[in-house]
Amino acid sequence: MSQQSIKRVVIIGAGFGGLFAARTLAGKPIEVLLIDRNNYHTFTPLLYQVATCALDPSEIAYPVRRIFHNNTNIHCKMGEVTDIDKTHKTITIEVNGEQYLEEYDYLIIATGSLPTYFGNDRFQANTFELQSLDDAVRLRNHILRLFERAAWTNDNEERKALTTLLVVGGGPTGLETAGALYELYSHVIEREFRGNELLKARVILVEQRSHLLAAYPEKLRQDAFDQLNSLGVEIILENPVTVVAEDYIQLGNGITIPTNTVVWTAGVQGSTAAGFLGIDLTNSNRIPVKTTLEVNGCQQIYAVGDNTYLEYPNGAPYPMLIPVAIQQGVLAAQNILRHIQGTDQKPFQYFDRGIMATIGRNRAVAWMFNRIPVKGYLAWIAWLFLHLLTLIGFRNKLIVLVNWIWNYFTFDRSVRIILD
Repeated sequence: MSQQSIKRVVIIGAGFGGLFAARTLAGKPIEVLLIDRNNYHTFTPLLYQVATCALDPSEIAYPVRRIFHNNTNIHCKMGEVTDIDKTHKTITIEVNGEQYLEEYDYLIIATGSLPTYFGNDRFQANTFELQSLDDAVRLRNHILRLFERAAWTNDNEERKALTTLLVVGGGPTGLETAGALYELYSHVIEREFRGNELLKARVILVEQRSHLLAAYPEKLRQDAFDQLNSLGVEIILENPVTVVAEDYIQLGNGITIPTNTVVWTAGVQGSTAAGFLGIDLTNSNRIPVKTTLEVNGCQQIYAVGDNTYLEYPNGAPYPMLIPVAIQQGVLAAQNILRHIQGTDQKPFQYFDRGIMATIGRNRAVAWMFNRIPVKGYLAWIAWLFLHLLTLIGFRNKLIVLVNWIWNYFTFDRSVRIILD
């Protein structure tokens, strides 16, 4: 293939979808530019463990350039995409206030998702999110500072607000975060703040539906409720949040809960990059695509992962899950190669290995291959194995495994450093 005929693929986003698209194109006779606002890939399923002092940020992040250092056709750059020009096939990237233009022959949009507040954007000012390493470290610093403040105060009401940790959202992230927060208190903080400093923490999970884990079968929903409740987490169902203030929240039934910590895990929507295409998006800000993952009405532009809207044959949308993003990233890259070669592109067919959520030590639920319900210790072990397998980088896998073993046998969480 001559130099003039080499096609250029630009991938926006180094999350799971973009990363696996780039991996699929590695070593192929095309030029690939991978752009992300960070110079690293984040293993987002473990952000809550960074926030709750179980892992260090470096253990769930891996430099993107290092991933592809042996692939000469993959180029990685850090920058913020601010515009997409479909007519001239260019994208605009902002780096330190400077604007740069990059041309493409094919474009893959894999920019992920953002939290949604379902029309209550005013809540965002007083909540914590778990979408990035910055979010996780910010929440960790906040929680540790509050307990240090609580050790000084003699005001019982103020102390209660400082040590009440509230999680909004009954999905997997909400359960995992609530469980980890309670274990941080019960395994570490409760033992270290003694005597006059003795603190009593509350961890509360609020869900507006009548059940947890909406995507799971009824039996596993109840199992998850029972396991989380037995851990010590207070669960409030069928009660939406109506007010989020700096030091309290109010629920739909009028109950007010004093708290300085509200973690929002109630839902996500497509990223803002979707708006650069100038097309009609879904109500969750996701990009409608064909079964080949080409964006409707946009030639040679593909979208994968959480910012993509595609339906099962039965009309239900594919979930915003990492396995979906990975498989879509691979297929989008393969379909680009097929288009270059002049062969038919293939439709997306999702292979569902199941879904799972950990709740705490020896506690988890899993729905394997959408048929086999598993709970408790066995589901917890399956969760650990799957996440270690998916984690990027051998060093990260090894260190995370060692930390998990250490935390399990010592009931310790050593990453309790307050950093600005």
